[in-house]
Amino acid sequence: MQNFPSSLLNGYRNFMSGHFERERYRSLAEEGQSPKTLVIACSDSRSAPETIFDAGPGELFVIRNVANMVPPYEPDGQLHATSSALEFAVLALNVTDIVVLGHGRCGGVKAALDPNAEPLSPGNFIGHWMSLVKSAAKQIQSNEVMTPGERQTALERVSIRNSLTNLRSFPEIRRRETEGQLQLHGAWFDISTGELWVMDSASGDFGRQELQV
Repeated sequence: MQNFPSSLLNGYRNFMSGHFERERYRSLAEEGQSPKTLVIACSDSRSAPETIFDAGPGELFVIRNVANMVPPYEPDGQLHATSSALEFAVLALNVTDIVVLGHGRCGGVKAALDPNAEPLSPGNFIGHWMSLVKSAAKQIQSNEVMTPGERQTALERVSIRNSLTNLRSFPEIRRRETEGQLQLHGAWFDISTGELWVMDSASGDFGRQELQV
């Protein structure tokens, strides 16, 4: 009995009949991938980088995890999925740009701001993961002037800056950025409006990107 989701099979048929670029995929298969941009994005189904940036196959190397976070450099012998993918993108693919892409209404960030949140599992994997922004979350939680929505947006953006700081803890990334071989960027996508806000590398402020009409 076929238990594979029918929605995926229907999507695959549509892909093959209308979107499959045969020559492009053949070239990628024979010559390999050579994307110049790495995007670190959230696993949230509403914030797919390939969709947001209208990217074709082979154009972006994407790492997705809860709340688009980067842990600090810790070669401790443990399993590090994000760090290993990051290592591959930088050392094997030689990407020239890394974008940390956050988004509005992030469930992981919302959980980090809720001091009464119950663990989803005995391992509390999300809780441990979101401890990467625990310090910032505590500071933002205590701000009673801001609304809950403002606090969440604030932490979503602070988390992006935190991930950029952690990226620079990787020696090879720090070296390549210092030598001008690699650039780091922060961006935030508003799911409800489709707006893209890009972080100014000097000030850390986020500015909305204006669309040319």
